[in-house]
Amino acid sequence: MIEPIKPDDIVTEKQKNIPDEVMETFNEFITEKWNGSSSTFKQCDLVKVIREKLKLKPNDHVIFDKHWLDVEDIFRDAGWRVYYDKPGYNETYDATFEFKIFKDRRKG
Repeated sequence: MIEPIKPDDIVTEKQKNIPDEVMETFNEFITEKWNGSSSTFKQCDLVKVIREKLKLKPNDHVIFDKHWLDVEDIFRDAGWRVYYDKPGYNETYDATFEFKIFKDRRKG
C-alpha cells in the first residue's frame, strides 16, 4: 500500500525528479561565479546551459513546467543560504540566484 509522502522526505524526493544535468549546471555556476563569500548568477544564463546539455529547444518549457529550478531547499539542506530574486510587477531585470555559505559552516 502506498503511503503519503512525509514533509521530511520532500526535499529528497524532489531531488530525484531533477535531471543530473540541472544539478550539475547549478554546481558549475556556483563554482564559476564564486567570489570568496557568495556566488550570484542570472537565471537566463543558467537556463541556456541547461537547455544545451539536455538538447532542448528554446521554446521547450519543461524546465519551468517541471520546476527543475526550484532547488533552494535542496541546496539549503547541503549547507547553503540560497536567495532567488525575480522582478516584480512593473520591474524589468534578470532573475538571479545567490548562494552563500552559512557562517557557522566556515568554522572548523
